[in-house]
Amino acid sequence: MKDIIVVGSGIAGLTVGLGCAKKGHKVTLVTKSDLSASSTNWAQGGIAGVLDATNEEAMQQHIRDTLEAGCGLNDLDVVEEVVRNAPRCLASLIEAGVNFDRDSKGKFTMAMEGGHSVERILHHKDRTGAEIEDVLLARLKESGVEVLEGWMGIDLILPQPKAFGEGVVGLWVMDTKGAVTTLESEAVVLASGGLGHIFERTTNPPISTGDGLIMAMRAGAECRDLEFVQFHPTVLAIDGERPFLLTEAMRGAGAIVADIESHTAFRRGTIGIKELSFLNEVDPRGNLATRDVIARAIDQRLQRTGDQHVVLVTEHLDSTMLEQRFPTITSRLSLHGIRIGHDPIPIAPAAHYAVGGLKVDLKGHVFAAEEYGGKVIPGLYAVGEVACTGLHGANRLASNSLLEAVVMASHLVDHIGEDRTTPQSNQPPPWRMDDLSHLTEHGPLTTDRMALQSTMTRDVGIHRSGQRLQRAQRRLSHLREEIMQLWRSCQPTRDLVELRNLVLAAEEVTKAALNRKNNVGLHHNSDTA
Repeated sequence: MKDIIVVGSGIAGLTVGLGCAKKGHKVTLVTKSDLSASSTNWAQGGIAGVLDATNEEAMQQHIRDTLEAGCGLNDLDVVEEVVRNAPRCLASLIEAGVNFDRDSKGKFTMAMEGGHSVERILHHKDRTGAEIEDVLLARLKESGVEVLEGWMGIDLILPQPKAFGEGVVGLWVMDTKGAVTTLESEAVVLASGGLGHIFERTTNPPISTGDGLIMAMRAGAECRDLEFVQFHPTVLAIDGERPFLLTEAMRGAGAIVADIESHTAFRRGTIGIKELSFLNEVDPRGNLATRDVIARAIDQRLQRTGDQHVVLVTEHLDSTMLEQRFPTITSRLSLHGIRIGHDPIPIAPAAHYAVGGLKVDLKGHVFAAEEYGGKVIPGLYAVGEVACTGLHGANRLASNSLLEAVVMASHLVDHIGEDRTTPQSNQPPPWRMDDLSHLTEHGPLTTDRMALQSTMTRDVGIHRSGQRLQRAQRRLSHLREEIMQLWRSCQPTRDLVELRNLVLAAEEVTKAALNRKNNVGLHHNSDTA
């Protein structure tokens, strides 16, 4: 049996923690906010998958849709593995008590979402992630897993100083009072989520600052596909409000994206419902095209019109049906005086999901960068958004992320006890802050964070160019120098740890975008259009 540290409390981290504890491993789960503050908890739409393992045609359809959305850059073996393990893993969630919606006859109601050729999205109204999270958290209380809530991972501990890529033997963490503690372990599993807060507008929770990705890269890990950042096309756009995602399933239920001028004409009766959406001119699937297509089309339309948002139109749909199917969204819109099924909903794209991440295999092993040997790093694993399995290719198919998380987490649990490559080390060194001064002025941190997010939004967002990417690279380099000067001289605070990770993550995304020489999926450089 092993001592295992799991970083993160979304569906991936909880599945790993619960599974490892059930197998008798000693598990410590570290989460830098409260347990429910994960991207899983914010996921509305659902989880894609085929329930019937004998339905080969349905399996092949899901595989084809995933490959088409990913523009063929997917790892076919991984796509096959995830799709074919869906029945088993979805059954385990249902058995655990996840209450997916059913019709009056007890049959599961499957939703349609963009990029899918058939209805295959299991859901619990418009709070599927929260439903799954609630069930897993209830099981966590009885699991024996030690939970360090409000503790933040700072850096992975290497077996020897500067032994990059040679192994991981623990984690330095900051507790709720700001003190740094050494946690030794035989395995560290990163399930820490994404990096959405490198941008100004993101649907991600505040914890999504690229911590796990950058910790692993500092330990010598390899990343891949970081240029592919998915922007969700339908995010509530109200000045002064945190971006609030409006699930893809709304368009699956018939909601239509339109610009302000067209919606005005529609209400006057000068155009009909078929002429309402500019998306019909962009893609034959119209409002059911994939997220990369729709987000890019909205961004282009806003640049052309000068408007701050387009609208999601639902007034042609039955309002009672919408209120019952989307109660969370209905409630949120009502706070702003917007009536679902009656009023146009202002929307604009926002950063949503990092398709790229740490290079892993099907067992969750993290690989070292080529300069450090390119082999599996003993004692280090990753799962969920922080990892890149190759499932998504150049663009994630809607609702495939929760499926990937639960399938890959179950694989990791099955294999982690078999690994005999635990790195050897002496007593881990103490954290390096004993002789550092306290950070007395926090103003520059806020200013630097805003500058970073502004640079990424304007120069490394949905539309890119070589010149803008190079400008972003220069600005980020200057910011990094300023931030690292603070880092080397001050005791860490949560804000400083996050800012260091954000600037390094932003640089990696920008570098990957510059290195990508063709336009595909989520990456679009006007110089190569």
